[in-house]
Amino acid sequence: MNPAWDYRAPWWLPGGNVQTLWAALVARRHFGPQPTWQRRRWTTPDGDFIDLDFAQHASAPNAPLLVLFHGLEGSSASAYAQAFADFSAAQGLAFVVPHFRGCSGELNLAPRAYHSGDFHEIDWVLRRLAAEHPQRPLLAAGVSLGGNALLRWAGEMGTQAAPVVRAVAAVCSPLDLAAGGHAIGRGFNRLVYTRMFLRSMVPKALQKLQQHPGLFDREALLAARDLYAFDNIFTAPLHGFANTEDYWSRASAKPVLAHIRVPALALNARNDPFVPAASLPVAGTVGPHVTLWQPAQGGHVGFPAPLGALGLPGHVRAMPEAVGAWLLQQL
Repeated sequence: MNPAWDYRAPWWLPGGNVQTLWAALVARRHFGPQPTWQRRRWTTPDGDFIDLDFAQHASAPNAPLLVLFHGLEGSSASAYAQAFADFSAAQGLAFVVPHFRGCSGELNLAPRAYHSGDFHEIDWVLRRLAAEHPQRPLLAAGVSLGGNALLRWAGEMGTQAAPVVRAVAAVCSPLDLAAGGHAIGRGFNRLVYTRMFLRSMVPKALQKLQQHPGLFDREALLAARDLYAFDNIFTAPLHGFANTEDYWSRASAKPVLAHIRVPALALNARNDPFVPAASLPVAGTVGPHVTLWQPAQGGHVGFPAPLGALGLPGHVRAMPEAVGAWLLQQL
């Protein structure tokens, strides 16, 4: 039994919102050199493409490959991706960030994008990586949306996941999408985080409409002021769901956690502004293969730690260190 990570935020960063924003905007991302990447483009089975960024640090030919699935509108440039790359370099692990469709800086081709339950895409990516790197044990982590999709995959695959990966981890994932979706649409979250996400999601959706005229109602999309409305107009219908409720229900990982048959970690801060503590899974309902870490603090993919004499500006390497160490223990 692995002990839970006893994360404690610096005293000068009180509350989930401060811990979230400081980590994303201010804190140091890496101790070593800034990660550099080699990009590879894969053609998908439906004729589209995804881009994968492989970290360019040295690793032994048989060292594990850590795969990181990013969060909503994330990429290899996200603070957590840079921090995981730095951890991987320090540990001598190979590291790759597969980008969900449309998130690599270039709009994808198909009349679809990506979504929180995209476990078919996760399956294809992981199986191809395993086939291309047979000498490397695969470890997979997902952040927020990427973590929900990853655990959804592990639950859907059951015993079929073990031949592909040794262990999986989800960080600050809204495993109950309805609870998370409603939380981000209220109060401060709506004013700050919802606006931030829509600022990039709406223009990309409009580009998608130019690619595929008639795909959705342009005026309805422009009127969307929260993720519920955006998902109802764009995400749900483009990916085979009837509406937002159907999408959030069918894409959530929480209902399939008990079906997971590989070592799995679900890390959620209980003060995460996006993920209500009451919606988190509890021990006894997730099955013996799932480990729950639910520290009181950390925010949403925050977990800032002190750095330097005064603790400033802080760093975000503590979380990848803890999650990465847990994954390595499963080998």
